[in-house]
Amino acid sequence: MTLTEKLARLPDRPGVYMYRDAKAQVLYVGKAASLRSRVRSYFQAARPRDPKTDALVRHTRDLEYIVTDNELEALMLEANLVRKHRPRYNIILRDDKHYPFLKLTTNEDFPRLLVARRVQDDGAVYYGPFYPATAMRETLRLTRQLFPLRTCSITIDGRLERPCIQYAIQRCNAPCTGWETREGYGRTVRDVARFLEGKDDELALRLTKEMEVAAAELKFERAAVLRDQIQSLNKVRERQKIISTEELDQDVLGVVRQGNDACVELFFVRKGRLVGQEPFFFDKVAGSRDGEILSAFVRQFYGKSVAPAPELLVSEELPEAELTAEWLSGLARRRVQILAPQRGARREFVAMAEENAVLALQNHLLSRDDRQQVVLEELRRALTLPGLPNRIEGYDISNIQGTEQVGSLVVWENGGMKKDDYKRFRIRTVAGADDFASLAEVLTRRFAKALEQGTPLPDLVLIDGGRGQLNVGLKVLQDLGLDYLPVIALAKQQEEVYIGESLHPLILDPTSPALHTLQKIRDEAHRFAITYHKKLRAKRTLQSVLDTIPGVGPTIRTSLLKTLGSARRIRESSVAELAAVPKVTPKLAQRIYEHFRGGGSPEPHPGDGS
Repeated sequence: MTLTEKLARLPDRPGVYMYRDAKAQVLYVGKAASLRSRVRSYFQAARPRDPKTDALVRHTRDLEYIVTDNELEALMLEANLVRKHRPRYNIILRDDKHYPFLKLTTNEDFPRLLVARRVQDDGAVYYGPFYPATAMRETLRLTRQLFPLRTCSITIDGRLERPCIQYAIQRCNAPCTGWETREGYGRTVRDVARFLEGKDDELALRLTKEMEVAAAELKFERAAVLRDQIQSLNKVRERQKIISTEELDQDVLGVVRQGNDACVELFFVRKGRLVGQEPFFFDKVAGSRDGEILSAFVRQFYGKSVAPAPELLVSEELPEAELTAEWLSGLARRRVQILAPQRGARREFVAMAEENAVLALQNHLLSRDDRQQVVLEELRRALTLPGLPNRIEGYDISNIQGTEQVGSLVVWENGGMKKDDYKRFRIRTVAGADDFASLAEVLTRRFAKALEQGTPLPDLVLIDGGRGQLNVGLKVLQDLGLDYLPVIALAKQQEEVYIGESLHPLILDPTSPALHTLQKIRDEAHRFAITYHKKLRAKRTLQSVLDTIPGVGPTIRTSLLKTLGSARRIRESSVAELAAVPKVTPKLAQRIYEHFRGGGSPEPHPGDGS
């Protein structure tokens, strides 16, 4: 079944949809209250245009959907599928970790405190998750220092003759020998639970009273142990900043963005104390609103092993906040609220999260810049360049059977592809398939115009090809007086780098970040050239087909292409969609529609237009 047929048969039911590309890779996962309305909206000519959705539709070749009973089920399924497939066009949480828990084995007669990665329904009590994992290790260390819980896995029956070394260092009271009763051990377990639940004020007060009683009774050794416990407990409390007197459990989320990057800072507030915080980073978020970024984070972060606090304070309203809160309530098995406070103490908490997100994102970007500096230095050294290649231009020529020869220019600048500076060239002066002459034309046009207009020149010119292509580049730049610009060619077969007048190509380490950067630019130039070539070929095919339809001339043809965007869209459009194109009458729309579904000249090949 074709994509068009699937779109026509979509049910008016809630569910989840997945778009796939030509290689069957999942491009995007979404949910809808009505699959028919939501999915079809992507493919309507009148929809609001944005680059991300345009690219998604352009690459979509197939559609799958799953019907659910309601929208909540669709949301749950969507969250699972996004975590599973991590689609290219969804907002993806890059730091997709599993966070640890502490497990108090209250399902045992003499409970232990263990590290767990998953919450299980086994009768034990789980605390966490801990963010970051170092917080768990520190909590476990302090708990074992404060409270004499056993760490062994033996069966406790009180019959051992002598205790292990844990007794000697006062980390266990040896219930294995019967020296500590079940009741005494139970009191220790309850103290551990209070500590892990954040009820340490009550615990500290009780320990202080016990210390005073022990000192009054001249039990100085016991009083010293209690004193050390109280001091350790106070150190933990000092590290946990009190930000609220209400003793609430809250997760506070603040989002900030810079260019194509974003950061969500998450504060974990338990009993009014800030017990942990962690930043989470997103890239490729251009075109997404702050609320959409927060929504993507919430749906990907929380799950079966990470339960939300009763209150989520967010810096921006979430789309479908009520539905998301209902889903979170199901996960937590209690009511969860999502609030976007505008004033008061809660707004101050959110502002604090946003401030920390700003600092975290700045440090993240600086760290990435440092890595980029390493790549630039390696390129400069490997290619013996006079300076760092901050701007690299990549060139390629494309033709199939000598027709519609085109050239491409792509730009890599400061660590990423700069698509706004891409250019494509339709070869004007070369007849037939002559890659060398076509390359000379492209380079001449590019650099002659740069000299004329004074536009920036690259620090390195990269050509897709071998020694022959390199010689063409060197000659063009020499003729234009630009022979000081470094030029290299990267051949596909052996990934050989041809440089200057050297007789032998340079072979870079296959694992080298410098080679990976050159390959990325070369491959992007090739992709961009091929895309343009296919577009021209499809346009030419479409023109020849449309020219056979009575009433369709150059003006109508141009209007169809401008409005619908591609040969595929014209061929697959309904009569109503065709009639909505400027200058196309309903009668002509019917004629075009029938032409592509019956008589007339051959239709454009399905792969030609997109």
